[in-house]
Amino acid sequence: MLAPIRTRKTPQKLEAAEALLAARPAPEGEARWAREARAAAEARLREMGAPARRDEYWKYTDPAPLLQPAPDAAPAMADDEGPLWAGTDALRLVFVDGVFRPDLSDDPRMEGVEIAPLSEALAADIHWAADLFGRLEAEGQSQVERPLAALNTARAAQGFAIRATGKAARPIDLRYVHEDPRADAMVRNLVRLEPGAELTLLEEGAVAARANMCLEVSLAEGARLHHVRAQGRDHERVGAAHIFALLDAEASFKSFTLTANGRLTRNETVVRLAGDGASAHLAGACVGDGAFLHDDTVFITHDAVGCESRQVFKKVLREGARGVFQGKILVRPGAQKTDGYQLSQGLLLTENAEFDSKPELEIYADDVACSHGSTVGAVDETALFYLRSRGVPADAARNMLVLAFLDEAVAEIEDEALADVVRARVAAWLERRSR
Repeated sequence: MLAPIRTRKTPQKLEAAEALLAARPAPEGEARWAREARAAAEARLREMGAPARRDEYWKYTDPAPLLQPAPDAAPAMADDEGPLWAGTDALRLVFVDGVFRPDLSDDPRMEGVEIAPLSEALAADIHWAADLFGRLEAEGQSQVERPLAALNTARAAQGFAIRATGKAARPIDLRYVHEDPRADAMVRNLVRLEPGAELTLLEEGAVAARANMCLEVSLAEGARLHHVRAQGRDHERVGAAHIFALLDAEASFKSFTLTANGRLTRNETVVRLAGDGASAHLAGACVGDGAFLHDDTVFITHDAVGCESRQVFKKVLREGARGVFQGKILVRPGAQKTDGYQLSQGLLLTENAEFDSKPELEIYADDVACSHGSTVGAVDETALFYLRSRGVPADAARNMLVLAFLDEAVAEIEDEALADVVRARVAAWLERRSR
């Protein structure tokens, strides 16, 4: 098997890692196991150094805005549309500039689900989070180094530990409100589903001027997690978000992300299918223009028999916007009957937009069905002419084709009502830019 990718440890990278740690104090009052997990993460970060443009998986994206001592100002946009999931019957937990606000949130009690602030979980001498916090992030470093995730483990003090033992009656909506133009947020959420449990987790909002987010997910046998995330509309925000997921036998993980606006967004997803018959569907749709860079970096490991993975990522770019997709499927020896599918596509609405794609397959089993495809292009002029010839105005016709292009990703959302909410928001984004 190919050796893990390790970056060159320059003095600049190591000094930048020390600066990242020094900029945030380590949380206090935590249990011994939490302190040990944080210390191990600090050691990992010091060993690998901060990310740099010369690193293999950062060559398309300049990490500098994520590393500077303080974020640039990012004014919060006026909320003229309201929260995305306002019409959904969900249990809402609200963060303002990355800090949990119980006064704005619902009562976190729900039958079959245990919800505790991260600080409370990490302060307990005995807690289920001890088996999860930092463990999946550490495992996720084994093939590709992810320094910002290690920083999150070492320093994040805000977030929730969520454990489901049955089918949750309502979705949990993590709502991130951005107010302070220079807010610098770091949030860590832990999700564990016991055998046969099912939960829908919603996330929405711009979070802060700069955000470092991390979600660790452990799914036991037959568990099902539906994750739908919308990353907000603030034009100047920058952020890095990580998902680390471990799936046992017959478990199912579906995750969809919608991104509109933002100066820099880096989404990394690391999934290991560890039990036979596990399934992971990852999808994303992004729309952006101007000074916009959106980077999806995905690594899926098939480590058991009869597992399925699906990646569908669509990006609509215009007026200088850039999109990046780096996706890898690793099939380990013995992971027979693997079904792996990967699709990344960029739709460029103007000539000065750019889409960079790096799909990868690494296969060490002989009974598999794996494929990947990546395309970039403009709006289909034949289809546009067809709509125009039937009386559809030019802007409306173009928007119809863009929505159709994105819909393959949106259709990965299992709940059709949630999918329709996403479609409506994307349609509104396109209509505003057609005026």
